[in-house]
Amino acid sequence: MSAIPVSPPSRASRSASRMASLCQQGAVVLFGALILYAVGFLPMSVAHNAAHDTRHSFVFPCH
Repeated sequence: MSAIPVSPPSRASRSASRMASLCQQGAVVLFGALILYAVGFLPMSVAHNAAHDTRHSFVFPCH
């Protein structure tokens, strides 16, 4: 069996990978900010009920 030569990743592919990672991180931060902003304008009973239902869906005791 002959070995297939493997070259290290090129500078362009490392740069593209880093850019993709930064874009993903930015999207997560924006999504998190949107969620916090949206929840801030909800009436407290709606936010409480949503959190309560989420805890129950993960079988987390809350009573």
